[in-house]
Amino acid sequence: MSIKELKLMNKIKDTFTIQDFEILTGIKAHTIRIWEKRYNLLAPSRINRNVRVYSLSDLQKILNISLLYNNNYKISKIAKLSDALLSEEAKTVALSDFSNNYEINSLLLCMYTFDENLFQNTYLKLLKKDSFIEIFSNTYIPLLNHLGLLWQTNSIKPAHEHFISNLIYQKIALNTAALPNIETTEEPVNVLFLPFGEIHDLGLFFLNYYLKLKGERTVYLGKSIPFDNLFYVNSQIKSITWITYFMLDTSTEEKTMFLGNVEKLITNNKNTSVIVGNIWDDFSKENKNKKIIFKTSLQDLIAN
Repeated sequence: MSIKELKLMNKIKDTFTIQDFEILTGIKAHTIRIWEKRYNLLAPSRINRNVRVYSLSDLQKILNISLLYNNNYKISKIAKLSDALLSEEAKTVALSDFSNNYEINSLLLCMYTFDENLFQNTYLKLLKKDSFIEIFSNTYIPLLNHLGLLWQTNSIKPAHEHFISNLIYQKIALNTAALPNIETTEEPVNVLFLPFGEIHDLGLFFLNYYLKLKGERTVYLGKSIPFDNLFYVNSQIKSITWITYFMLDTSTEEKTMFLGNVEKLITNNKNTSVIVGNIWDDFSKENKNKKIIFKTSLQDLIAN
């Protein structure tokens, strides 16, 4: 789970349900309740007799527990750790995957020290051996995913994440601006947007660059776009490939409603839609509409 998802949840609310925890950790609510009862791992408050709510610190704790549990720690051992030791142990595990990656460690140091020169020097070094696509896919995406682990172990502040993300955003913008203009054709226009409620568009912004690099026309709408705006765009452009990207999970009802609106965008025309995000795995298996394509990740979309 990335820091972008966690920060958005924090922006919307500062209390969570056990169903939120199930979505964020992948651990079943039933299992969390057993751990809670057997090991006294969490202490939720109650807003009535039946509804328990958890704090942001509870969220960080269950994410740390999930991290260790998924790295073969026994829950009985995890339960014996104090909150401080739990955080330290999770931090050690979180950092271990990057201990031998010089470029990512350099970027982490750059982030912690707010050192833009180090970021630029690391970028220039990477550029000598890799294309920008390879730099983004092999270095920036793993780094951004890793920030979520650092957040949950209290290792970074929002200012750190904003600093490094904005530097990466600038590189995407710079590389996009350097591309030649694309001639108007009869081919479909790629319209890229984030659904309403999704507010971080770094990955989608990179995809906009990638499509332009491949010679495809794009209209970049960005983050948190309501459907009434999309219906208007639909009336203005003859042929569209709609591309959207989900990081936050939503309820089955919300997904069904979203798909219903997407189908309105692609009915009685030549439009198609690409929906990116692993939260759609169940829907993709049952999908019978050939004009809707599901991809699990941006890497999966680019690879195909």
